[in-house]
Amino acid sequence: MSQASDDDRRFVWHPFTQMREWCAGEPLIIIEADGAILRDESGREYLDGNASIWTNVHGHRQPEMDAAIRAQLDRVAHTSFLGAGNDTAASYARELIRAFTQGDDQRGWRVFFSDDGSTAIEAGLKMIHQARCERGESRRTVYLSLARGYHGDTVGAMSLGHSSVFHSAYRGLLFESREVMSPACYRCPFNNARPMRGSDARLTRQCKMECIGEMERALDAAGDTASAVVLEPHIQGAAGMAMHPPEYLPRVAHMCRERGVWLMLDEVLTGFGRTGPLFACQRDHVTPDIVALGKGITGGYLPLAATIASEEIFHAFDSTTFFHGHSYSGNQLGCAAARASLALLHTAHDEAHRANHNLALTAAARRFWQHPNVGDVRITGQICAIELVADFDTRTPLPAENRTGARVCQAARHHGLLTRNIGDILILMLPLCATPAQIEHAVEALDRGLREVLAPG
Repeated sequence: MSQASDDDRRFVWHPFTQMREWCAGEPLIIIEADGAILRDESGREYLDGNASIWTNVHGHRQPEMDAAIRAQLDRVAHTSFLGAGNDTAASYARELIRAFTQGDDQRGWRVFFSDDGSTAIEAGLKMIHQARCERGESRRTVYLSLARGYHGDTVGAMSLGHSSVFHSAYRGLLFESREVMSPACYRCPFNNARPMRGSDARLTRQCKMECIGEMERALDAAGDTASAVVLEPHIQGAAGMAMHPPEYLPRVAHMCRERGVWLMLDEVLTGFGRTGPLFACQRDHVTPDIVALGKGITGGYLPLAATIASEEIFHAFDSTTFFHGHSYSGNQLGCAAARASLALLHTAHDEAHRANHNLALTAAARRFWQHPNVGDVRITGQICAIELVADFDTRTPLPAENRTGARVCQAARHHGLLTRNIGDILILMLPLCATPAQIEHAVEALDRGLREVLAPG
C-alpha cells in the first residue's frame, strides 16, 4: 500500500462513504488528470464518467482555465469581500447576469457569492425569508418543494429536501416544508402507459398532468402563507436524475406569478450547459425570482457558488442589511476560473458543441435498452441515467440490499470508467471535452460492468 493510501485510510473522513468498508479495501488515489481522463497512483487511466461529482464541465487541465487562474495568481488570490470589492468578482457578476438574462433587461439583478451549492441555497432561503419580513409579508413562511428532492446538506437546504436516505438522521433539526409530488414520468403513479423499450417515459406517458394539479392544490392550500416554490428545473439530480416533462416548469412558474409566490430554482446541477442551454430554465423561457448556482460554475476547478436575486427581492433590503456571508465570498481565483469557464461555454463548448455531445451520448446509450434489467434510459443534454429494475413490464425495483448499482459501477472501473450510482440508477456525465470515441468507451465500460453483474438470461 502506498503512503497516500495509508494516510487516507488512517486520517481522512470521506463524504457519503461508509468508512468501515472504505478502510477495509484499497483506496483509489487519483494523482493526475488530463481532459476526460483521470490517472491513479499506479498509472491506470479512467474516464471521468461523472464529471468529478458533476462539477467538471470542460475537462481537466484545460489551457484556458489554467491560464486564467495563473494570471489571477500573479495579481492576488483572495481579499475580503466585506467592505471591499474586487475587479474579478465584479466583472464576473456582470457577465453571469448577462448570460442568465440572455441580454434582456439586466437592471436590478444581483449576484451573491458563496462557497458551494448548499450555501447558495441557504443564502437564497434567507434572502426570501428576510425579504418577506421587510415587505410586511411575515405570514408568508411556507415553502413548497418536490418529493425526493435534495438541495444540499446545510440545515436550510436539508429542510427543503424530502429524501429519507440523506436527511432522516437530521429530521429534528429541520424546519417544515410542504412536499409536492415529483413530476418524474417513469415512476409516476398516474402514468398509465405501458413500458416501451427504447422510449423515454416523458414522451410516451399517458396522464392528465396530475403533477401540475398537485402543485396547484398545494399552493391553494398554503394560500397567503406561501412564500416560495423551490425546485430543480427539468432534472432532480440526487433523486436519481428524475427527469420532468417539458410542460411542467412553465406552468408552475405561471401559477407562482398568479399568487405572488416566488419561484426559486436550484440550478446547482443543471446550470452551465448541462442540459443544453446555459441554464435549464432557459429551455422554457422561464425567469425565476432567485436561482442558486454551484458545481460547474468554475468548470470544476475551485469552490465557488452564486445566488442570483431579482430586483424585487434585492430592493426589499433598501433600508436594512442582509446579515449573511462567507469568508471566501467573491474569491478572485474562483471568479477568474468562473469567467474562463463561461467564456468556453460561448466558444469551444458552445450550444452547438453541446448538442453534438448529446447526439453522441444518445446514440451510444441505445445499447443499454438491450439488457432485460434496464427499465429506463433517460437523457437530457450531457446527463444520462440508466435505471435498473427486476422486471421491465412492472418496473419492480431490484432488492436494495443487493446494492446492484454500486456493484455495476465497481465492475465498470475495471474497464476504465469511474462513475457513481444513485441506488440502482447508473449515471453517465462526461466533461464536454470528451470525444465521440471516449463517449462510446464510457458506455461500453458501463455496459460490460452491467453484464458482468447481471448476466442477461
